[in-house]
Amino acid sequence: MPDIGKKAPALSGTTGDGSTLKLADLKGQWIVVYFYPKDATPGCTNEAKDFRDLYAKFKKRNAEVIGISRDSVKSHANFATKQELPFPLVSDADETWCKAFDVIHEKVLYGKRHMGIVRSTFLIDPDGKLAAEWLGVKVPGHAQAVLDAIPAK
Repeated sequence: MPDIGKKAPALSGTTGDGSTLKLADLKGQWIVVYFYPKDATPGCTNEAKDFRDLYAKFKKRNAEVIGISRDSVKSHANFATKQELPFPLVSDADETWCKAFDVIHEKVLYGKRHMGIVRSTFLIDPDGKLAAEWLGVKVPGHAQAVLDAIPAK
């Protein structure tokens, strides 16, 4: 995982609409990269809706929002359509993004241990450097906290 003030990794991935998104192509604006465990689950849906509802405000601050999970491109397409998400969801089935940001950790669910995404968000500044991170995110109020971390124009 990059340290605060260090360059973010040069990553690319396929979005729900089948296009390729490259972090390098977004340089010059703020980039919110949020990792979530699974499409269409209650917490992940609420988080996506919170970012959706604040999206116009993110854009006014010259920021792009990107959601990342290990779900398939098709799953992302369905989730984005159903929730009317205006921002891209990147499929990270091979965990390239997750490993670069170190968000895959052992979790316990119903007494069973498994490797899963720890809900986390990273803010990349217009120069491509990591500006802030939120690890082990609790959904209520999180999208607003991320917005508040981006300077108003």
